[in-house]
Amino acid sequence: MEGNKKITAKSIEEYISEFAPEIQEILKTFRKVIKDSAPDANEKISYQMPTFALHGNLVHFAAHKNHIGFYPGPSGIEAFKQELSKYKGAKGSVQFPLEKPLPYQLVSKIVEFRVAENIKQAEGKLKKKK
Repeated sequence: MEGNKKITAKSIEEYISEFAPEIQEILKTFRKVIKDSAPDANEKISYQMPTFALHGNLVHFAAHKNHIGFYPGPSGIEAFKQELSKYKGAKGSVQFPLEKPLPYQLVSKIVEFRVAENIKQAEGKLKKKK
């Protein structure tokens, strides 16, 4: 993504294709890790980012100039704050620097946590409707 070019991809494939080959490889692996951790989730583009949804948004990810942004929401960050403490981040996001190996196992654990959390919330809503 050169300069401030706005990405208006309609699919995750299209999003990934906008980047240099070495970034595409990282994004493809990142996507596979999420897919493997949340096989029932749907893929979409939301907030101009690749997004996985299951009973609502699970996680987003995005390539930036020097890092991959991962957005599992505040609960995903909070639940793994010890493991994430060595990375820059904010309330609902974390930055994985491109010059270091990405912590795919940790990403997988966070996604699995978010899947369980969303399923539990969805079940809670179903019980209230009855």
